[in-house]
Formats: sequence, C-alpha cells, structure tokens
Amino acid sequence: MDFARLRTLRELSLRKTMAAVAEALLISPSAVSQQIAQLEDETGVELVERRGRGVRLTPAGQRLVDHAGRVIGILEAAKTDLAELKKTVAGELRVSAFPSAAASLIPPTIRAMAARFPDLAIVFEELEPDDSLAALRAWQTDVAVVDDLTTSAGLSEVQVEMLHLLDDHLHVMLPPDHPMADQPYVTLSDLAAERWALDTTSAAYADVIVGACRNAGFNPVINARCHSFEVVRAMVEAGCSVSINPGLRGRDYIGSLRLKEMRPAITRRLFVAFRTGERRNPAVAEFVNALQTVATSMTRPA
Repeated sequence: MDFARLRTLRELSLRKTMAAVAEALLISPSAVSQQIAQLEDETGVELVERRGRGVRLTPAGQRLVDHAGRVIGILEAAKTDLAELKKTVAGELRVSAFPSAAASLIPPTIRAMAARFPDLAIVFEELEPDDSLAALRAWQTDVAVVDDLTTSAGLSEVQVEMLHLLDDHLHVMLPPDHPMADQPYVTLSDLAAERWALDTTSAAYADVIVGACRNAGFNPVINARCHSFEVVRAMVEAGCSVSINPGLRGRDYIGSLRLKEMRPAITRRLFVAFRTGERRNPAVAEFVNALQTVATSMTRPA
C-alpha cells in the first residue's frame, strides 16, 4: 500500500474534513479525495463514509488507520534512534505555538539555538493548542507549546509528553481614564455593566472569557469581535470596550491602557509538548532545554 495515501487517511481520521486535510498536507481537496479513492481501490474495501461536509471512517478504515499509525511511529522512532546515535543537532526541527506564547517564547529560543547549532533549521508554525496536539500526533510538528486553558480535551495524551514551562496570569484591560484604572485589582463582577472586545481568532480563548463572566454572574455585552489582539487593544485604548489580556501579551506593552490584576485570578499553565520518547532526539532535547531556559527567565522578578 502507498505510504502517502495511508498518511492521508490517518490525517482524515484526525481532522474529519477533506478541506482540513488538504490544508495540513498542502495539497488540494480533490487530491485528498483522489488519494482516498485510490487507497479504497487498492484495498478493495470502503474506508470512509461521507456525512454532509465531513467524513467518517468505516470500521475497515479505522483499522487501517490504526496500522498506519504504528507504521509511521516505527519510522519516526527509527529516525530518532539514528539522530540519537549521531548525537548531532542538525537537520530540520518543526515547532508550533499559539500566538501569545509564540511571540514571547519562540523568537529568543530560536535565536539561542541558532547561535549554538547553525546546522539546525527550525521551522515555526503558529497553531492553536488543539491544532498543535493534532500536528504532533500526525508527525507534522516536533515540538509544541500548549496550555491547559484552551485545550478542549485537556492535556492527557498517551502519545505526547508534557513539561511545564510557566504559569501565565490573565489581566483585565481598561481604558486609561476608566473609573477603576487606579484600583490595585479588579473583579469580573465589577465589569458586569461594561462592553467587551474579544479576540475571536481562538474560539476556545473567547469561550474561556465568556464562561468566566457567566460564572461571575453576568453575560458580557460584546461590542467587538476582533480577529487580532491589536484591534482589541485599540478598542480598549479608545475607551470603547474592556477586555482580558494574557499576561505574556502585556510583558512588553507600551501604551496608554491599564493592565490590572484580576481577582479571583485566572491562570493558564503553559507546557512544551513532544511525542513520547522523542526527547532522545538531540535536536528536540536541546530545543526543549533552551525553551525552558527562556521560560524560566520570564518568571524571575525584574
């Protein structure tokens, strides 16, 4: 059986739609459909069932995916074994992280790695935590930064190892002339009558904020649904809205809005994730070590 077609089928089991698989594999949706059809011709059994815009694997398809996962795992383990034997940090390392963690943690880590290991090419992709974990399971990324606040299935992964990096406290963002701008802290219930701007690029993050407001006894009135955090900040700075800011995003902020401590605190834990056993790979091990060093530097008092 063709290995590329097996990998496509496995991607389909993870991503559920032809379009999502096409985006992940950088091919067209028609090419994905063709590869699945060719694999069905090759095996002589139906592997997928079309369900509206999505697909579902048949029992035969799921069994084949299970085998494909083991085959791919064996090949990746072989690559790790060879890298461990060579003990050289070279080749390509694929890294993913969600925006606020990416902006704070990834550039200094890549810079430190480039200074020590010029033969290692690091390729970064911005992905939300759920997508990063899916990419790890599909061998499309090697190291991922994820959190425990926006990951829908939690962080219990048999195939993935997790190491804690840091805790990030969320802060309330207020306009500079807001009546509570000079208070030492703000509670969510204090903001029940406010209008809110939310970054909806990550639906999971927006859901966390809305859920926290509801737990505080109110439904937030959202007057801005934004596709970048820069627009959220602009709305707050102009006095149009309030919002909640990840602590990492506020570290280097220079502007007029006020970042206030929130009580009770909302904290997210950040982790570096990689496939189980792959810290034996020198490139993965060195990147994880460098990332932990950067994370530690961010938790020290200024």
